[in-house]
Order: sequence, then C-alpha cells, then structure tokens
Amino acid sequence: MRPRSAKTAGETLETLDEYLAALTSAGSVEVREGGRRMPELEGFRFEVRRHGGRTLLHLWSSERSLVRRVMRLVERSPERVVLEVERFGRVNAVQLEMALAGAPLPEGRLSRERFRARFAEILAEQFPDERVQLLTMAPDLEHSFSRLYVRGVQAGVKQRQTRRAVLAVSAAEGAGTVDEALTFGLLWLDWQREQSSVKQFAGLRLFMPAGAATETALRMRGLSPDAQIELYELEEAGRLVRRVEVRDTGNRAIWLAHRRDSEQALEAAMPAVERVRQLAPEAIDRVVPPGSREVVLRFRGLEFARWKDERMEYTEAGALGGQSFKTVEDCVERLQLCRNPQAKDRNHPLFRVQPERWLEASVLADPRRVDARLDPHHLYRQVPAMEIADRGVIDLLGVTRDGRLVVIELKASEDIHLPLQGLSYWLRVREHQKEGTLQRYGYFTGVELQAAAPLLFLVAPGFRFHSAGEILLRYFLPEISVTRIGLNENWRSELQVVFRQ
Repeated sequence: MRPRSAKTAGETLETLDEYLAALTSAGSVEVREGGRRMPELEGFRFEVRRHGGRTLLHLWSSERSLVRRVMRLVERSPERVVLEVERFGRVNAVQLEMALAGAPLPEGRLSRERFRARFAEILAEQFPDERVQLLTMAPDLEHSFSRLYVRGVQAGVKQRQTRRAVLAVSAAEGAGTVDEALTFGLLWLDWQREQSSVKQFAGLRLFMPAGAATETALRMRGLSPDAQIELYELEEAGRLVRRVEVRDTGNRAIWLAHRRDSEQALEAAMPAVERVRQLAPEAIDRVVPPGSREVVLRFRGLEFARWKDERMEYTEAGALGGQSFKTVEDCVERLQLCRNPQAKDRNHPLFRVQPERWLEASVLADPRRVDARLDPHHLYRQVPAMEIADRGVIDLLGVTRDGRLVVIELKASEDIHLPLQGLSYWLRVREHQKEGTLQRYGYFTGVELQAAAPLLFLVAPGFRFHSAGEILLRYFLPEISVTRIGLNENWRSELQVVFRQ
C-alpha cells in the first residue's frame, strides 16, 4: 500500500493510538530514530498522552524507556508509522520510524538504497587506495542530514590518519534536489570535522549526475579553499566518474535584459495599466518579467492581471476570472478585503499565498526600512535574470548612497538553502560588475559604482533563519560580506528590523 501523508489524507494525531495498535498487532516492529536502529526497544509497549495541546509518546521495553513530543505524522501505512518528534532538551526535531520487521521499503527509498549500493561499488573501483568507513542515507533532522543523499566517509589505506567526507545524489532525483546537494555536503563535511579526532580530516568529495554539475560548480567559486571540495560527475550506467574543474565551468544564465526594454513595455501598456492601478494605487505594482514585453500587475505581490499582446488579461486570483473591467474591479475589491495587513481572516488563501512576493513589495516601497544606506531610486528585481525557476526566494539588486552594489535575498519562511541561493545570485552580479555591463544596459544611471565586491543581505523574519545558516556562511570567501537582517514577525503590517548580524 502506498504511504499516505497525514496532511493529504486529512489525518490527525488523535488516532495515533489506533495506528500504533494496528502496527504492533501485525508482528515484530523495529524502531529507528534519526535513522539509527534501536534494538533495545524490541517488543516495546506504548502509551499516547495528550496534555495542553501537546501529544506525548512513551515507548518502553525491559531495556529502554523513551518519551517524545510528537510534532506531526509524516507517513502511515500497514507496514510503518513515521513521526516527526522532539526530544526534550534538544532544539531540532528528528524522525521516529516504527516498521514491521522485513517490511518492504517505499519505492523512492528502495531506489535510493539501490543507488547507495551501486555508489559503494563505484567508490571501491575508482578509489582503490581508500576504503569506505560509512555510507548511509538515513535522515537526521537534528543535524539537517537529508534522506535524499548518500553520505559517507572515505579513509586512506596507507595514510590511515587521512579521511574525507563524501556525498552523492542520484540522477533519479529532481533538478532542485541535485542543485541543493552542496548545502548538505557542506553540513556533512562540517559535522565530520567537528566530530573527528583525526588531525588530517580532508575536505569533501561531491558526486553529481552527469551533466548536472554546472550550478554547483558556479556556487563553489564563492567558497573558501579551506572547504577542499572535489566535484565529480557520475554516470551510473557506465560506472564512470569524471572530475569537474570548477574554474573552467562557464556561468549559467547570467544574461541581462536591457532596461529600456522594460521601459518601452511600460510605456506601451500605460493607459490600460494606469486605469487598473487607480483602483488601489498604494497596493498595485507594475512588473515587467525579464526578457518579455508583458506587464504584470500585482496586488501586494500577487498577480491578478497581465497586459499582453496589446490588451489586458485578468487572471484568476481568488477564484475570479474573466476579461471585463468589472471582473478586475471585483477582484481588487476582494484582494483589498483579504490581502490586507488588517485582514480578519489571516488563514485565508489570499492572505497567505506568495508571502515572498508580498515581502518584496514591502521592501520595494521603502528599502531604507531594511537598511538606511540603500538608495530608494535604484532597486531592481531579478537583475541579472536567472533561469533557475521556483527557487523560493526573491532577488533584488540595489546600491548604497555611496555607490556600493547590494544583493538582497528575501525569504518569508525558513529555508536551509538561503545562504547558497544568495551566493548564486551574488556571483552572477559580481560577474556583470567586473564586465561593466550593468550600466551599459541601463541600470544605475548616474550612479558612480564602486569597484568593491557587492554586499549580500539575507533578509527574513527573525525567527525564520535556519540554524544551519551560520555553518554554511563560514565557508564563504572572505570578500563576500554577508549581513543577515531579521525582520519582525508581523512584517505585513509594518516592516521593522529586529536584528542585524
């Protein structure tokens, strides 16, 4: 049976007792926490307690007793129950898995286990002078180790005091998972160095699917040599491994759209666009997507209309659609009611959808609220443009009043990849800065730009910075000046900076 998510099936923790009773009555159950098997809980008994809105799970056997706070049900099937739990005195959650002994693995997990076995053989073939001490895919939420990647440690046979971290991703994973491998590789490397008593713990070997290493190679240009990362492309079928020389890898998708193109599009669309904007001029913004001749209208970041092929089209926003102006009037009226800082229903889809775009609109309205040095007359969206879609963050490029470029990455929710996503954009901006193309393409007109490397601002609500961010930033080149800017949680009402690090 295919595992069901607690959210998609509408399940709650109220019936956790029933799930565990059914599982334990079906046969011998193995327990794993954070990917580690716990044989001392063989034949366990359980109790689920609820107090003050919390769900506590107590497992015990003749050898061990364990109490955890249950955060959510991750997976349930007749063969297994997977929970996200908190351990008392620990900050990060871990996964607690209870599965029938010998139960078949889910297809995705089975595919990854097969990849792990093949990868172990390839490592033995390609690096005969080194042996694999560890190779696992077990998730560990406490240390932010994902189940999507194989991670391990290689040790030199002749030089036993030399070890190296290893991380690999299968070609069966999606493009996003592949591009995010460097984040988890750095965290794995850092943890191994912290835990190791070996003096000569070397760097990281990172293995990517063949033809998929370009973005990772670009990001590696922004990392300190201390990381000692070797990048490889892996062709599983032919069991071939090729070393990727990072400095020889060309930049991907760092093209610029000329500023005059967007200005011409805005001029052509002006009559139709301004008619709509007058319905709520303080909330409706005009955006020209990079490389297009279209004009998008957004209400506090949410698109609801688009000028295209010399006419206005009204998209569906809140189940409203159509081509008449009355349609857009009704749509804006509903958006004013629901997508409003003072809205009564803060769980309404129109209030919660695309928070990053809303945050972007707030920053663009007055960037000096983020940093008093920013010039409000020169702040651009996604310049240069990137082909990486659905990154989940917003890119802005600005300048200080004394002419230093500033790369701004915005995120409204916690994202472990924010530092490296910001690094990607910073590297692209730096390339254009060195080539002098920004002003040639119409940006920062009249500004005397400094030659100094751009500043990098990572902006998010104060409690939404992932704890792993500090580790990742330690591996950045010294020339990359990074500032984490924490905002107030109710930034929709009024944007305020609560800390700057």
